[in-house]
Amino acid sequence: MAQPSSAMTTTSSIGTVSAARASTVAAKFEAHQDPAREARSFWLLAAAGAWVTLLGLAAAHVMEEHGHAITGMDNQIVWGLPHVFAIFMIVAASGVLNVASIGSVFGQPLYKPRAPLSGLLCLALLAGGLMVLMLDLGRPERVIVALTHYNFTSVFAWNVFLYSGMAAIVAVYLFTLFERRAAGWTQPVGIAALVWRFVLTTGTGSIFGFLVARQAYQSALLAPLFIVLSFAWGLAVFLVVQSAMLAWEGLELPPAVERRLARLLAIFIATALYFVAVHHLTNAYYVRQAAFETFVLLGWGGGEPYALLLWVGYGLLGSAVPFALLLWPAKLGRAGLAVAGGFVVLGAFAFLYVFVIGSQAFPLDIFPGHVVKSTFGDGQVATYAPRWPEWMLGLGGVGAAFLMTVIGVRVLDMMPRDETAAAAAE
Repeated sequence: MAQPSSAMTTTSSIGTVSAARASTVAAKFEAHQDPAREARSFWLLAAAGAWVTLLGLAAAHVMEEHGHAITGMDNQIVWGLPHVFAIFMIVAASGVLNVASIGSVFGQPLYKPRAPLSGLLCLALLAGGLMVLMLDLGRPERVIVALTHYNFTSVFAWNVFLYSGMAAIVAVYLFTLFERRAAGWTQPVGIAALVWRFVLTTGTGSIFGFLVARQAYQSALLAPLFIVLSFAWGLAVFLVVQSAMLAWEGLELPPAVERRLARLLAIFIATALYFVAVHHLTNAYYVRQAAFETFVLLGWGGGEPYALLLWVGYGLLGSAVPFALLLWPAKLGRAGLAVAGGFVVLGAFAFLYVFVIGSQAFPLDIFPGHVVKSTFGDGQVATYAPRWPEWMLGLGGVGAAFLMTVIGVRVLDMMPRDETAAAAAE
């Protein structure tokens, strides 16, 4: 009879601790619930997001009026800094939904309270990324042609359906989370969202993987690479936003939840770094890719800025530093998760800048084995420096995603509640 008594005592103590934590969290939450303060804070944040979004729209209008000649882009580098912002937000939109998938599809109780915020961030990032992508086309009104005339041999045409399908599925998923009568559909819709986001990220990576015109891109590894990168980038964005929300309300993550999220992000960072290394080692193995790999990895032939961004920006600051912070979070205290997530985001932009800009700057190998020179710039490394309209447009997309998130959090209850999840984790 001693064992049942011990088990009952343990269960009772866990229940007492959980009840104490719940009452403490509720007391902190109520202490920060001042309607007037919340209203002022909401309008202030919404105004800031709207202002940045309007600046991005103004920059797009300036580029529409004066052409892309006022940007740093030219005939060789046709995808500039705005595409770096757009690709990051689209890839992160897919990855941030991974938090909801772990809870809804795989039944992990720790992640279920975070599913609504995960879905909202997915829609916000996807909308912000597509806004930048559409406005950077040069002729945004021509998107009607892409929406009405489909070339199914082009991966770009596939993405029209992938992006719109993703938004629709996530919207339905959020409906099942908030409507009790539809709760039975949460897992089936969550499975559909899980499959769809894998397909979407595969399509995004395949845009570059199928692009034979640039020798730096054509690789079957890019599809799985983008999937793994989406895991790390999406979770990093989620942790930054979640930390900001909790700090705003004066709340803290339970230690058990913090440890689980830190370990998960560390795994994603290490896996992404492994795939990036395999991608470059595979390219370096082929003779035709050797010149490009020495260009971006060693900085030979004018590639110094790209090598610096890849090794220091992505390898050190975007991977090694956050990985160390996540393994030893006590060094930064409660801010460790947010700081690590911020480093991952910075590393993501460094990686994409090298991937998008550096790959275009490297001269085309039109005639293998021969040296090509001309007054037009053939055989020369292209120079690129982003100008203010590109920065404004990219930040405008971030502002749009921020504005959508602020409105969504205000209108709907998106704050994760960790009392039950923390007890399950312990």
